[in-house]
Amino acid sequence: MSFGLNLQLHNMTSLTDNIISFIPQRPPFVMIDRLTGNNENATSSSFLVKADNILVENGQLPEAGLVENIAQTAAAREGYLAGLQNKPVRVGYIGAVKNLVVYALPSVNDELRTEITIQNQIFDVTLIRGSVRSREVLLAECEMKIFISQSK
Repeated sequence: MSFGLNLQLHNMTSLTDNIISFIPQRPPFVMIDRLTGNNENATSSSFLVKADNILVENGQLPEAGLVENIAQTAAAREGYLAGLQNKPVRVGYIGAVKNLVVYALPSVNDELRTEITIQNQIFDVTLIRGSVRSREVLLAECEMKIFISQSK
């Protein structure tokens, strides 16, 4: 699935393949594999649900994993933009999750396609809308308030 987003780096493949450089999370709590798109108002990512994922239960990624996937897509956006400016990746915190609807849970070996759109950004607070799909099927969506720390 394509969200029509374009990454803005010339050598994006090598840079987005190392998602760890964009997010503060570290294994085993990484819920995003790579950025797949970015523009002024939106970012998309992909993630393959693996059997050894720390959150997988009974062969499925639960609601908490979907929320974390959306949050890490937002974190990767911030990290990507920081990298464009040669700034360090800052830590973000979920301040609130609103209107979360989970339609279905993904199973092991499902590839998630996540898109976040920026609704509003004021100082260090970003309001986003996120959605997660697998095989073109909408799995979950929500609004999220994210606070970005001033320190690295």
